[in-house]
Amino acid sequence: MSAQPHEDIPVTGAYREGEAARGRSFADLGKLDLDDGRQLPVTLAYETFGRLTPARDNAVLILHALTGDSHCADGSGEAGWWREVVGPGKAIDTDRYFVLAPNVLGGCQGSTGPASAAPDGRAWGSRFGQVTARDQVRAEALLADRLGIDTFELVVGASMGGHRALEWAITHPGRVRRLALIATGARTTADQIGLAHTQLLAIESDPDFSGGDYYDQPRGPWRGLALARRIAHLSYRTSTELDTRFGRLAQDGEEPLEGGRFAVQSYLDHHGEKLARRFDANSYAVLTRAMLTHDVGRGRGGLARALGQITARTMVIAVDSDRLFGAEESRLMSRLIPGSMPLATITSAYGHDAFLIEHAQVSRHLATLLTARPGPAHLSLCRRKNRAQDRDKGSEKEARPQCAGRPVRANQTTCRRAG
Repeated sequence: MSAQPHEDIPVTGAYREGEAARGRSFADLGKLDLDDGRQLPVTLAYETFGRLTPARDNAVLILHALTGDSHCADGSGEAGWWREVVGPGKAIDTDRYFVLAPNVLGGCQGSTGPASAAPDGRAWGSRFGQVTARDQVRAEALLADRLGIDTFELVVGASMGGHRALEWAITHPGRVRRLALIATGARTTADQIGLAHTQLLAIESDPDFSGGDYYDQPRGPWRGLALARRIAHLSYRTSTELDTRFGRLAQDGEEPLEGGRFAVQSYLDHHGEKLARRFDANSYAVLTRAMLTHDVGRGRGGLARALGQITARTMVIAVDSDRLFGAEESRLMSRLIPGSMPLATITSAYGHDAFLIEHAQVSRHLATLLTARPGPAHLSLCRRKNRAQDRDKGSEKEARPQCAGRPVRANQTTCRRAG
């Protein structure tokens, strides 16, 4: 049991409208058509780093993992979660590239999610329903349209972010020139589903969860959320690292033989309660279910056919000690994606979290991809579509190439930046 006080843990750690934006901008995208047939009014929070060229040809899209957010690089007085990879002079050099980092649909850091206000002014809560990775990418594509970004020099995602990066490359092949897939998979495995199931049960079994409608309560389901994080965190690290770091050490001032904790227990308690202070239990459940349903082969004739539609120059990056997304999943993607570069590997004792820790290796792999030419399949697709468009539109010089993405419709979205 943690010795820290819990009275200050909020009902939700979600961003609420009216709070300080802390570098975020917000795009109101109107009603989004979801995979389940519903329409959802959507706002996406996002951050940008660097400058977009007049030709709008230097954009990079960074897609965060389950409990991440849009703050991937330093700014607004806060350190970014990928600050050693993204920034001036870094592998993703913001002196050269314009980085777009959206908070995912269903998340809780400014984008529409269960903690957001529904049209009736109350939090969506249990009414939010389910979204898929394809729904999330549909929203992100509208955001890119609104910002006038037709193509991305690089789309990169790790873990859950890799699910969306794959969907981007399959759904919008002409908009993705290079693709980096880090510690991720093309479909959720039985092992991952089982791990996710225990986390969902932890949240839903908390008496304060109240079926997902807890925002007006004095206390939220932080205990269930913290337990879910403890379960997940074990899959993010390795037994070797935990044994080396903690072994059987007792927590300072506690005696396990008298009911006290071992140091590794205190470590997991810390990470669980830390997440409960900055995240939302409903969002954790919604995003976990989006991961559960991830399968790029669904409705596309199977995995091989779906991955065969990718035309971007692709680098798949595995973590050799990852027990959440095993290296065999990375090898499968690398084999089935046409023209994929040789499988890259991060060597680490840290497991899945290595993509957040082994900055030098991640940076080296991304730098290699960014200097590689776009794949011949991508260039061939663009040429074919450009020729078709030229035939349709004659000599109109101002017409955009179809392969670069759809033109933005008038009044399709509105953007705002919070004060």
